[in-house]
Amino acid sequence: MIQHIVMLGLPEGYDADELDAVMQGLAALDLPGFTGFTHGPNRDLEHKTPDYPYGFICTFTDTDALRIYAAHPGHKALGGRLVSLCGSGDAIMVIDLEVPTT
Repeated sequence: MIQHIVMLGLPEGYDADELDAVMQGLAALDLPGFTGFTHGPNRDLEHKTPDYPYGFICTFTDTDALRIYAAHPGHKALGGRLVSLCGSGDAIMVIDLEVPTT
C-alpha cells in the first residue's frame, strides 16, 4: 500500500473556497487502486512544519495505482490549481510512504 502525503504551503489570504473545491475534486476521482482520501489542517503539534498549514493523504493499493493517478488528466488539472493556490510547485511537499498491509 502507498500513502501519498501532500502538504500545502498556502500563503496568507489563500482562496479557501478554491481549496475546498480542489479537495472535493480529488476525493471524487474514481481510479483503479485509489482506495482512500483524507484532508485537513496541519495542527503541527511538534512545531516542525509551520510552513505547511494544510495537507491531504491519498491511499493507493500499490505504486502502479499511484502512477495511474499521477498521469490522470483530472489529477493534473487539480494539481495545477493547487500550484496556483500555493504560488508555486516549490510550496508543495510530497511524500510517498510504502506501508505494509496487514
